[in-house]
Amino acid sequence: MRGGTAAIATAFDTEAKRGWLLVSPTAVFVLLLLAAPLATVVSFSFFTQDFLTVDYTPTLKNYKEAFTDPIYSTLMIRSLWISGVVTVVTVLLAFPIAYFVSFYVEPEKKALWIFLITIPFWTSYLLRVFLWKVILGFNGVLNSGLLSLGLIEEPITFILYNPNAVVITLAHAFAPFTILPIYVALEKIDRSLLEASQDLGEGKIRTFFRVTLPLAMPGVVAATLIVFIPTIGDYVTPRLVGGPNGLMIANMIQTQFLKLNNAPMGATLAVLAMCAVTLVSLLFLFFNRRYLR
Repeated sequence: MRGGTAAIATAFDTEAKRGWLLVSPTAVFVLLLLAAPLATVVSFSFFTQDFLTVDYTPTLKNYKEAFTDPIYSTLMIRSLWISGVVTVVTVLLAFPIAYFVSFYVEPEKKALWIFLITIPFWTSYLLRVFLWKVILGFNGVLNSGLLSLGLIEEPITFILYNPNAVVITLAHAFAPFTILPIYVALEKIDRSLLEASQDLGEGKIRTFFRVTLPLAMPGVVAATLIVFIPTIGDYVTPRLVGGPNGLMIANMIQTQFLKLNNAPMGATLAVLAMCAVTLVSLLFLFFNRRYLR
């Protein structure tokens, strides 16, 4: 009996060692390419720099400046607002598409629909941004079309070089990232649960809100985080279509690192942006859990 227990313990010990051996290369890779750069950015945020000279004495000067200078708080609030609007718009527009593909498209044609949804990935992200710049421009496709139809008397100016253009462009760019996780969550729903709900007297609308939507929430949560987290760090789109009033915190981080040669301040803003994203994401997950209860 003791011999059998010892053999089992030895087997588990061997399996554990093999597991650690298999995981260790990936863990080392993650530490080198993710944890190490992140730790470097955090540590740099406590230093100061005067042009080419870096003072490695730990200080909170950068954080004090970030919280007291109104330009940084303005950019941070604008970034959170734009990312939040982009996330809401994208999820609201993506859910009906994912729902239609999952519930109304024939099974043998679903792969084709998913293939069509991924078509935007075929072109460069930068090219898509430039295309939206052409579409939304003063003499762009949209204004020219509306003028030719007589719907407007002069070109619309509030759709380019402002936060509206940033929201439109980012929503289009991240739409496939939103549709796919919601579609996967909807596909996992047992259709017999929906039939049971309607057999118990619930209508289609109440069945959707009480059965379909709660069961699809994991996909909605994934889509929300997939869109919200990267959009707050986007600096290409605000630079090309946002104009002065559409710039975000990532543009200031880029300016601090590349133009002002102030890496510690750029690192500070990056840390604050990550903290803000983490806090908002945790709040969203908390309220989502309360909703599912």
